[in-house]
Amino acid sequence: MSTDDAVTVTSAVLRQWPLPPPGVGKESRGRTVVVGGSTKTPGAVLLSAESALRSGAGKLQVATTRDTATAVAVALPEALVLGLPQTGEGGIDPACADDEELVELVRGAHAALLGVGAVGEPDVRALLESLVPGLGNTVVLDALGLAPVTADATFLHHLRGQAVLTPNLAELAIVLDADPEEVEGDVGAAALELARRSRCTVAAGGGESWVAAPDGRLWRDASGGAGLGVSGSGDVLSGIVTGLCARGADPTQAAVWGVHLHGRAGDRLAASVGRLGFLARELPPEVPAVLAEIEV
Repeated sequence: MSTDDAVTVTSAVLRQWPLPPPGVGKESRGRTVVVGGSTKTPGAVLLSAESALRSGAGKLQVATTRDTATAVAVALPEALVLGLPQTGEGGIDPACADDEELVELVRGAHAALLGVGAVGEPDVRALLESLVPGLGNTVVLDALGLAPVTADATFLHHLRGQAVLTPNLAELAIVLDADPEEVEGDVGAAALELARRSRCTVAAGGGESWVAAPDGRLWRDASGGAGLGVSGSGDVLSGIVTGLCARGADPTQAAVWGVHLHGRAGDRLAASVGRLGFLARELPPEVPAVLAEIEV
């Protein structure tokens, strides 16, 4: 498929592709688990976890470094928080991939977000290379969580498309081993190539966002603008996508809806705060209102 044939995402397009009915209880809207964070970047899991709930997920669980777990639990009273052993760098110790409680948590979730806010590329890669092959649920990889795919494009093939990758443009170039300027010049084509290699849905973007499906379908979303280029914005996006997957959306639908919800939340803040200067932490509270506007 040519990028010229990409579907432009609008509210009208999404109304023709409605999300699964939400049900009446938290279990009916799925279990989300977020695995990541470090002593240096504890806020990333907070942004992603809240975003999953704001997108309608029912039950939230977080696994993060032991030293930050209590603070995360206080900041997220809605979540079960599991503290994990740490490396000297302050990241998650990859040896905990054999921890029965962590394995049960991740396998029991409807959707798992892995790698957000994690540090230490070799450690993150080792953790996921031990943990992910045994999974059969939907997986979302963000930030350093993409490291195993960079090393081996077939890493998620066993999930048969039940996975989403959410790289920023720099990460997209790294995973593809491509020139960053070439990727920035044709983000849609780069997303399609990664989707083809990985057999996963890919959501990537800068000034505009692109979602590519493994079967070659492509969507373009121009919402959001420059204000979304701020620390933590990608953590919010990955959390929204994961929450929608937990609700029962298939990975490609979750990515297309998630990119638009993220962008529209940015549009709302641009109108109320300013085109630049709003914060990533301000995005999640806007998501329910955007959802309501679309689903009217």
